[in-house]
Amino acid sequence: LSPGAKMGFFTFIKVMMILFNLAIFLSGGTLLGVGIWVKVDGESFLNIFGALSSSVLQVVNVSYLLIVIGAILLVIGFLGCYGAQKESKCLLMMFFSVVLIIFIAEVAAAVVALVFTGLAETLLTGLVTPLLKEKYGVDATFTHIWNVTMTEVHCCGLNNYTDFDNSYWYNKYDSYPEQCFGVSPPLAHPHLRGCLLQGCFKQILEEIRTNAGVAGGVAAGIAALEIAAMAVSMYLYCRLDEK
Repeated sequence: LSPGAKMGFFTFIKVMMILFNLAIFLSGGTLLGVGIWVKVDGESFLNIFGALSSSVLQVVNVSYLLIVIGAILLVIGFLGCYGAQKESKCLLMMFFSVVLIIFIAEVAAAVVALVFTGLAETLLTGLVTPLLKEKYGVDATFTHIWNVTMTEVHCCGLNNYTDFDNSYWYNKYDSYPEQCFGVSPPLAHPHLRGCLLQGCFKQILEEIRTNAGVAGGVAAGIAALEIAAMAVSMYLYCRLDEK
């Protein structure tokens, strides 16, 4: 290519880099705002997004997750956009390094999720079950999340109804939550309602498996964008030496 064509291509890539990272920056700000909203008013989030959001919320604290992801995207967007606009080799290398670290972490997480599924289930049970015993009936948002999930999915507890044994709720009311029965008034013992012996964890896993193809496609798309972003940032970095 002639020097003019090379300069034109460089300018095009630079503009695309700026626009792409500006979109990332704005997306990060949006996610950060939504994360703060969920933290402050989780019940409104549930009312808008329904039962699926309740399934997600009981497994992870989605407010903190959105805040962290939003903050990371803000940093990435700023480094990429400002670095390309100012033609700063330092910022472009920082952008490349951050995206590379995230990409490696995602690959590692995917491998761990595939290889250590049983371990992940054990860890999740160890984390969520104590929270269920301590916070159900105490924290209004946490209780509402579980009530919506147990009602919509027709399940009881994370593993089964025994997750409520020796819990704050059981010690106070000497009974399992009403959502664990499926009839009104509740029966004395949940084992009389066999359909509610199942815990919510298996139901959530089934939802995840049902949508695994979509999730895999999204993950592959994100990985492709990250690889493209790293390639573009490295191209700009190398071209700045030639300039």
